[in-house]
Amino acid sequence: MISSLSPWQTAFSPSVERGSGRSLGSEQRSDMQNGLSVDQQRQVDALRAVDRKVRAHELAHVAVGGGLVGAASFSYQVGPDKQRYAVAGEVSIDVSEGRDAEETIARAEQIRAAALAPADPSSQDRRVAALATRMETAARQKLASEGSAVNATDRGPPVSSALAAYQLPFQAPRTIGFSVFA
Repeated sequence: MISSLSPWQTAFSPSVERGSGRSLGSEQRSDMQNGLSVDQQRQVDALRAVDRKVRAHELAHVAVGGGLVGAASFSYQVGPDKQRYAVAGEVSIDVSEGRDAEETIARAEQIRAAALAPADPSSQDRRVAALATRMETAARQKLASEGSAVNATDRGPPVSSALAAYQLPFQAPRTIGFSVFA
């Protein structure tokens, strides 16, 4: 180590440790980064890691969910550096059925994909995926029974899906949320 202090400065300066050329306060200063103690800096580092994980988790839902999901919302914790860090998040998703069985199947597949999009799906994410699977199964059964009923009764040409959509009553969307807590 090359010291920029002369031997006279180290001999007569009370703030310089002899033999090292370092200021005695440098150890104390190294314990304080950006005005934070080592423990506080560890807390900030941990909060930053949680913040990145929570945001990535919720944004994965949003990216895959498309028009079925709302914006992500977050719960924050203020760190020792007075900054806000996301420690929990949530995304709402429309889990209502489609206008017909085929649309319901497509929606269920997208809901399941959105629920399982994060690298580490939460238990709530897995529940939403299971709900989507049940919704898809019911729609497939309905589609199969409709197909067999049309063939059995031979009521004439099948109604187009566009026309059938206007014949069904409007259903209000239901939403549930994904959430992750650290």
